[in-house]
Amino acid sequence: MSGIDWLILAITLLTIVGYGAWKTRKNKNLESYLKGNNAENWMTIGLSIMATQASAITFLSTPGQAYESGMGFIQFYFGLPLAMILISIFFLPIYYRLKVYTAYQYLEQRFDVRVRAFTAFLFLVSRGLAAGITIYAPAIILSTLLNWNLNLTCVIIGGLVIVYTVSGGSRAVSLTQKWQMGVIMGGMFIAFYYVLDSIPSTVGFSKGLDIAGQMGKMEIIDLSVDPKNRYTLFSGLIGGLFLFLSYFGTDQSQVQRYLGGKSLKASRLGLMFNGLFKIPMQFFILFIGVMVFVSFQFNKPPIIFNAATTNIELSENQKLSALHDSYNETFEEKNKALLSWSGEKDLAFANLSVLQSRQDSLRKAYKKEVEVLDPDYKSKDSDYIFLTFILNFLPHGLIGLLLAVIFSAAMSSTAGELNALASTTTIDFYKKFVVDNEDEKRDLRVSKLLTVAWGVLAICIALVAGLFENLIQLVNILGSLFYGTILGVFLLAFFFKKVNGSAALIAAIIGQVSVLILHFLTVYNYFDLSYLLYNIIGSSIVIFVGLIVQSFTKKTIIN
Repeated sequence: MSGIDWLILAITLLTIVGYGAWKTRKNKNLESYLKGNNAENWMTIGLSIMATQASAITFLSTPGQAYESGMGFIQFYFGLPLAMILISIFFLPIYYRLKVYTAYQYLEQRFDVRVRAFTAFLFLVSRGLAAGITIYAPAIILSTLLNWNLNLTCVIIGGLVIVYTVSGGSRAVSLTQKWQMGVIMGGMFIAFYYVLDSIPSTVGFSKGLDIAGQMGKMEIIDLSVDPKNRYTLFSGLIGGLFLFLSYFGTDQSQVQRYLGGKSLKASRLGLMFNGLFKIPMQFFILFIGVMVFVSFQFNKPPIIFNAATTNIELSENQKLSALHDSYNETFEEKNKALLSWSGEKDLAFANLSVLQSRQDSLRKAYKKEVEVLDPDYKSKDSDYIFLTFILNFLPHGLIGLLLAVIFSAAMSSTAGELNALASTTTIDFYKKFVVDNEDEKRDLRVSKLLTVAWGVLAICIALVAGLFENLIQLVNILGSLFYGTILGVFLLAFFFKKVNGSAALIAAIIGQVSVLILHFLTVYNYFDLSYLLYNIIGSSIVIFVGLIVQSFTKKTIIN
């Protein structure tokens, strides 16, 4: 990176953070700190919801996922619009009527304090773990670029996020996220322009699409009903629906974004804005990754994208050198064939597919050998693909802007998470179980201290995190382990009025234990199951067990 890159990066981030801190400098009580005095309009709510979900992981991992696996990941979001409609109809009116700070306060009124505390605890566990991953993702960038110690980088980034979050509370998070989304999308459009510019003019956009399609990167819809397939139309519409119902309807990091709206109407419009624009945004980010794949058909990519993460002198090892030479020869042969390819799916293209498979096999063998030589090396390097393109193909100045995009995403999502974690701990545990009197100044001070505490814990989680196949999948898996149970409790509360607190608590415990056992069996290959189905299974078990337990107790509640 050049001096101009650092300057643009610093100016962009400091301007956004400074604006948020200045606009929210008058926080004097818990309501203004946690709910922003209900001052947000629908556009701010919608952009804030999108920014909270769109972490740095989105912009690091999603293009890399498309590069390697194609556009199929977009099916993960197909259940989102329907989830936004259901939340707007059933969830939002209850939250607004009760004027809650957190979603879990409702559960005490509907069931009892035990159900509220258990469900809030599950949220704290799942979101606390995820917050560590959202710090770890951008730490990869700085540690790779500057050759810094990765652990030190996690501490620095986490510390900056803590300062930013503590200063302004919920409204600072929402206001800055609005501008961060502008920087993010502007930067991604600029990156897309340079991706297309890197493709030879003799090939062009149209032929590039043909290449991506023939290589299997443009297969969007998978109609398979095999539960082993992670991303299918079925898993996206059904599993994604349950995941997003839980995430946007019961996860405090999202609920807090729209509880600060001016009105029920503003919050509903914000949710629908997210439902309409989230899929096109994710499609665009995935499509950038596919076009990076096309670009690297003509501009030789490195055999491994994360070479800086290993201490092995790759060029001095004879086996690695031989694999690298074969990789280069295969690329050159494939490149010549591509430039002369007519665009038809003929024998010539069949040969191209063979060459691409050989290139992939050589890359896999090379990474496996590096892993043998360096046990600490992580062979899954898709999170470095988009970063590699940025550093090699964007002009100085714009590199700083694209890094500002990634850091803006990291700051927005992590700040929203820490804010929500502190809110839930303050409202659902501290004010419920620790103190029994109202003191606005004390409660505000405690909430800020809890924000710091959760930030420190997130840093600790980041310090022990490693690349787990793909960072964006790791975050989604962490959510799916707990979201099904949480959603099941809320569905019992909304639609099964005869189920009481004891039955709901037993059902929640059994549902959570069942999902964890299921995941354990999947991890150790007793059988294979898409993590998206955890949400359906978890919520279904909670509802089924709750109804069974209630039928035996034969008790009803007064609602």
